[in-house]
Amino acid sequence: MKTTIQFITTVICSISIISCKSQAVGLVADGAELNQISNKYSFTEGPASDKNGNVYFTDQPNDKIIKWNEADNTLSIFKEPAGRANGLYFDNNGNLLAAADDKNELWRINSNGIVDTLITNFEGKKLNGPNDIWVDLQGGIYFTDPYYQRPYWERTTAEIEEKNVYYISPDLKKITVAATDLVQPNGIIGTPDGKTLYVADIGDQKTYSYTIQNNGTLTNRTLFTDMGSDGMTIDNKGNIYLTGEGVTIFNPKGEKIHHIPINEEWTANVTFGGKNQNILFITAKGSVYTLKMNVHGVRYND
Repeated sequence: MKTTIQFITTVICSISIISCKSQAVGLVADGAELNQISNKYSFTEGPASDKNGNVYFTDQPNDKIIKWNEADNTLSIFKEPAGRANGLYFDNNGNLLAAADDKNELWRINSNGIVDTLITNFEGKKLNGPNDIWVDLQGGIYFTDPYYQRPYWERTTAEIEEKNVYYISPDLKKITVAATDLVQPNGIIGTPDGKTLYVADIGDQKTYSYTIQNNGTLTNRTLFTDMGSDGMTIDNKGNIYLTGEGVTIFNPKGEKIHHIPINEEWTANVTFGGKNQNILFITAKGSVYTLKMNVHGVRYND
């Protein structure tokens, strides 16, 4: 009986491993190689794709937002200075949202680079430092607010003790705490149907999923995987991409199915860009990379 049980267990485990491996087959385009576009920056972060597939990203130490033009693979400065912007995301009207770390604000930047400051505090207290952003189908804005002491800040302590995820209502008139009990929330991404939000708690090496209610509140917090992340994205198969030591890909069940090694000390963030949203755009230390995929992003295509 013991031998039979061991055999069945081995078969089940083997099937599980084969299943995960089979899901990884075909993620990366055949023959595709990691392409380093540039390594001239100090610390790249916050990639976000516009509706045409161009990707905007930040070089936070140098206070710049840079644009990658997908048509000719060129780079140009979009905005400088840029409020020490960290995470970026496009809203439903094509404006670029930026976690402006210099004064702990959330910015909305139009195509001409003109800034509208959306939020500067919560209940009269300065935010810790907005880090990453996601916009729901109604135009509501979720953002993570960890605390990383910056050399360019005059303050040395946080005014808000908790490190929360916040939600700004679609009319931009109300801000509420959407998720708490987190050590250092960082990466954030939602599913294209607007039903699920993923939040990476890099301080606790955990990533959670939440159910999104119609009013923007979050319920049903569930552990997705025992791995935190700096930035993150999602593809059209529902796979979640976490960063840190390269890019690690999990299927919707939280099973690791693939890893993309990056020859850098730290991989900060990732998104999909390109005309067909099938170019994985990766920010890592002072470099930016691209990798052609068979799957694609869901920001504008689904």
